[in-house]
Amino acid sequence: MTTTDLPFDAATQTDLQDDRPLRQAMLRGWRRKCPACGSGPMLHSYLKVREHCPVCDEALHHHRADDGPAYLTIVVVGKLLTPLIFYIFVKFRPEPLVMAAAFSIAAVALSLYLLPRLKGMLVAIQWSRRMHGFGSSAD
Repeated sequence: MTTTDLPFDAATQTDLQDDRPLRQAMLRGWRRKCPACGSGPMLHSYLKVREHCPVCDEALHHHRADDGPAYLTIVVVGKLLTPLIFYIFVKFRPEPLVMAAAFSIAAVALSLYLLPRLKGMLVAIQWSRRMHGFGSSAD
């Protein structure tokens, strides 16, 4: 079955998904670049998404990342540090205060690194899948 044999909505949906590749958009979002052109900066401060891309003028104000990046950051940091904490405690038996201080610093540093990148990825996914107004022609 080709896209011409599909009903109008299904053929249109297939065409719309093909012109905005998800993987490419996610990689651009991880680099905090515009998901459309890949060269303009998506964020103009630590977590503030620009209204428009300064290079290609793609509207980025439609995003609805909300608490998603923070939730994903907590999950990823927890999944990475939990087994590491267990391993270091069992293998080396450091002082509890030293271990708490070291892993607190590691958790904060990893969170600060991941948060803007995960936000960029979520905005790029929304752009790629035409969610929350990214697909409307009246941008």
